[in-house]
Amino acid sequence: MSAASFTLVTMRADLGRILKQDPATIDDDENLVDLGLDSIRAMMLVQTWRDGGIRVEFSELAERLTIAAWWEVIAPRLPQGAA
Repeated sequence: MSAASFTLVTMRADLGRILKQDPATIDDDENLVDLGLDSIRAMMLVQTWRDGGIRVEFSELAERLTIAAWWEVIAPRLPQGAA
């Protein structure tokens, strides 16, 4: 995974994998903590995404714990055309 290939679908798939849920069942506005996301798993996701070239900090995502909110933070930082 790289920043150039990162999409909302990728984000949802990564969350589904780490939460052991079908990504299609995760609503954009659902609180991820309610689905079982804890700070350790969130930090693991952030590190994976950072390793792929996405400029994001855990603290930015910890403030609002939904896919929609995370996408608002990450999408503008992706190479044009990637989102």
